[in-house]
Amino acid sequence: MEGNQILKQRMDAQGFTQTELAEAVNADLRAAGYEGTVSDRTVRNWLTGKTRWPHQRQRAALEAVFGCPVNELGFVPREDSSCSVPEDPVLRRRFISATTGAAMAAAGTVSTAPAYAAQARIGMSDVQRLLSKFAVLIASDHRHGGKRTIETQASALAGEALALQARGSASQRVRGALYGCAASFTSSAMWAAIDGRRFDAAQRHFDRASSLASMSGDPTIQFRIWSHAGSLFRHMARPADALAANDVARRLPIARRDPMFASLGHARHAAIHGLTGENRAVRQALGHAQDALQQADPGEQRPVWMNAFYDQAELESLALAAYLSLAAYEEAEAHAHRSLALLRPEMQRSRAITTARLAHAQLGQGDIEPAVATAMSIPADPAGQHPRVTTMLDDFGNALRITAPSSEPARTWDQYTRDSRRSPQ
Repeated sequence: MEGNQILKQRMDAQGFTQTELAEAVNADLRAAGYEGTVSDRTVRNWLTGKTRWPHQRQRAALEAVFGCPVNELGFVPREDSSCSVPEDPVLRRRFISATTGAAMAAAGTVSTAPAYAAQARIGMSDVQRLLSKFAVLIASDHRHGGKRTIETQASALAGEALALQARGSASQRVRGALYGCAASFTSSAMWAAIDGRRFDAAQRHFDRASSLASMSGDPTIQFRIWSHAGSLFRHMARPADALAANDVARRLPIARRDPMFASLGHARHAAIHGLTGENRAVRQALGHAQDALQQADPGEQRPVWMNAFYDQAELESLALAAYLSLAAYEEAEAHAHRSLALLRPEMQRSRAITTARLAHAQLGQGDIEPAVATAMSIPADPAGQHPRVTTMLDDFGNALRITAPSSEPARTWDQYTRDSRRSPQ
């Protein structure tokens, strides 16, 4: 027997390694209230055919991860299961009330709590517990970014937040906070999908997140979601839609009340204007972003996602992106150096992206040898495997071959990329 080739093909299609699939299944199991006990060895047993029919909880989690019935993943029921009552995965994720059911549909998840268990009192301590898990996920995102496991884990956290709605009574304040958590977590799934260039998935997360955000009443969450939508359309090369979405974020009350939010809105607007070639608009937006950032109170309490990434280094990075789009390479390089000097050590993904952009800026000025050296300085693993980084480095190689096809730096780069592909990952 050749093992479960169908599962292997589905894993390859979605970019899962054995370890990543185990993490995704465990994330769904934890969201359903169970222990995450799946390991890469478990997945290996599925692939080799040693385990032809996972147990019930794992089957339900696999269906959630791949979005299809488990028998479409190459699994075959045991002979003695033919007389058993068919499993209904809806029972595992059934709606507990009409209100929570609508929220679950918006988030793409459903509760696993039985109706008779809805007696406990849910409080802000439960919200804080979720936010602590979220902080860990945010840290992982800044180290790696774009990984499907981060997207899956963020979605699972959103399901966990909504499941709490069904498990007990809570004040209106707590319920609003739980919807806010679910919206924020779904927004993180959206950003991971954007970062991984899985744009269809990102748009689905956007639809869910915006519905949840409206139920939360939290303007900071609404800002994040619409700002992410602007970034999504910018990466899809749809600047008109990007400007419209980012304008929604910039017009929210939080952007008028807190200069930090205003600064981020202006900086992302500048990056979008770069795509349309509007030099004056880029400079104006960056000026507004810098002024607002200087006015922001660093001691003001803000969401963990804002504190985790937006600062002067990120503003410089967005300015770099804007000037690269304008082909203003000298200015782009200056912003790249400033961003790299200010980036916090844990921002590995951001450092790799900024370094790749710096290489483009140097190449655009004809500084071929420094450009190649800069591109080769990006660590191969994990930063160099980030989807956005690999795309930028591929584009860099193409531009290098056009600019100096027979030069020594071009030959050095080609050899480097060939060696990198042969290296074990």
